[in-house]
Amino acid sequence: MTRLSLNQWTTRRWSVAEAVDGCARHGVPAIGLWREKVAEHGLAATAKLVRDAGLRVSSLCRGGFLTGDTWSRDNREAIDEAAELGAACLVMVVGGLPGVTPGRAPGPRASRDLAGARRRVAEALAALVPYAAERGVRLALEPLHPMYCADRAVLSTLGQALDLAEPYPAERVGVVVDTFHVWWDPEVLAQIARAGDRIAGYQVCDQIHPLPADALLGRGIMGDGVIGFGPLTGAVRDAGYTGDVEVEIFNADVWAADPDEVLATVRERFDSLVRPVLG
Repeated sequence: MTRLSLNQWTTRRWSVAEAVDGCARHGVPAIGLWREKVAEHGLAATAKLVRDAGLRVSSLCRGGFLTGDTWSRDNREAIDEAAELGAACLVMVVGGLPGVTPGRAPGPRASRDLAGARRRVAEALAALVPYAAERGVRLALEPLHPMYCADRAVLSTLGQALDLAEPYPAERVGVVVDTFHVWWDPEVLAQIARAGDRIAGYQVCDQIHPLPADALLGRGIMGDGVIGFGPLTGAVRDAGYTGDVEVEIFNADVWAADPDEVLATVRERFDSLVRPVLG
């Protein structure tokens, strides 16, 4: 379990203090934090709590949404928070089409200019990288499944994320390989190999089938869906990634369950489906 990390959204009912305590009790050495939960507990208090528990912060989620008009201040604040927490990376969900709101039908002013939205992401990233570098924070671009292209991420493939990251040093801009978002891509294994030391995070969960009405909640615990973890994990291993492996699950039934039982199952599935391939 030395590389297992609990992404805080998997046990969404837990506060920061409860999640840190749960990791300590279950022998999970790292945690992926969410800014909303950190704000509730307090930034300095969270940093001290995690440090005193001997945990690593595998990621802070999230920065991004760079396609709108109000990204600058929020992302600089997110970078400052990641620096204070000592997070291995700040996950960047880059945003969808301007004017399209997650979970709502597009209005008359919603953009249909996908190429323009991607240019906005590139321009915003260029402005943020120097600020993050000054604070020792690594930005991690996360491509999302194409079904989220309109409202959450105009980066849909690992290849697109790598193209965007390439102008910058790998230690400044990396990518997140999330099994839920990339397992379908016929080029994913080649792109993981291409990523090499740009892999800033590896997140694992399953895709349940059939998907629920809210596809955002279609993630399951490894082994409960259709994803084969062996090839993906092997490719990440062979690319040289040695960091933490986060389990990040958005699922109404998982959130409603006892978080201790969820974490125990996560440990069991990680041990049987992911850890043996990591070596």
